[in-house]
Amino acid sequence: MRFSDLLIQLGELQESTPRHLAGDPELSGAAALDQAATGQLSFLEPGHALAAALAGCGASALLIPPDPELQQQATDQGLAWVALANPRLAFAEALDALYPRQRPPAGIHASAVVDPGAAIGPGVHIGAHGVVAAGSRIGAGSILHPGVVIYGDVEVGEGCELHAGAVLHPGSRLAAGCVVHSNAVVGSEGFGFVPTASGWRKMPQTGLVVLEEGVEVGCGSTIDRPSVGETRIGAGTKIDNLVHIGHGVVTGRGCALAAQVGIAGGARLGNGVILAGQVGVANRATIGDRAIASSKSGIHGDVAAGEVVSGYPAIPNRLWLRCSAVFNKLPDMARSLRQLKNQGE
Repeated sequence: MRFSDLLIQLGELQESTPRHLAGDPELSGAAALDQAATGQLSFLEPGHALAAALAGCGASALLIPPDPELQQQATDQGLAWVALANPRLAFAEALDALYPRQRPPAGIHASAVVDPGAAIGPGVHIGAHGVVAAGSRIGAGSILHPGVVIYGDVEVGEGCELHAGAVLHPGSRLAAGCVVHSNAVVGSEGFGFVPTASGWRKMPQTGLVVLEEGVEVGCGSTIDRPSVGETRIGAGTKIDNLVHIGHGVVTGRGCALAAQVGIAGGARLGNGVILAGQVGVANRATIGDRAIASSKSGIHGDVAAGEVVSGYPAIPNRLWLRCSAVFNKLPDMARSLRQLKNQGE
């Protein structure tokens, strides 16, 4: 694909957008800036040391921020470029164009087991060894890759994609455009047990797990079904690999949960919440809209909207930074305190 043809497919591009075709190179792929070679596209985000990052770049074309000095350097290096406010977003669009998605054809593989009592919409693909039980519905145009298991009483909306080994248990409800990656489990029984004199009595899990439109669930993640009511994941929320979401959790729209996040039952997340890797959220905690928790934070109570928290237990990020700056000084401080105490005696 020629660089000029690729530019047409970038949403941010306008007639006035600065660009330099430099011979309009043919592009066969894309790569990171420090790995790109001839025939490949790369990008550079706004930040420090842009000129140094560009030096020695082997790509044929670049998506760069609107920086006149950077544009001149790219031109001097013989690179094709276009200057955009959001090069990363444009790079994502470019990847769609350079690596067009291959959709499997509609139809049911001969080795798949689809109960006659299941409702399969038009244009659905069900791969090898897939299983769809009676009473479930698969929306039009959805893709079930090999080995996907759909229990009874499951609804999958239009245009969903379930990757190899994904499992949807009874009570799962997926709206349109959801993606569930390999070995993720939606609707597994929540960890509900009642203590008795003779041991733990299992609490039946009879509720629903609802994934609103455009939710994506990473590999190996689990979203539990509650005893009653709903576990609900808000529209557009993105869940990384190996995340556990307990029964009765409700998230708002557009949340982002990084790898190994664990959210205990009954917690509430507002819209746009970001939880970095290995964040733990306690039972019934409430996190306000657009709050952010940095990696390994332990959230035991409520977090206000827009707050940034860190540490265990989680405290405001600025306070945590001040505390962490003191940690390595604690032995000396303790020694000085002992000396002062001895002098006083």
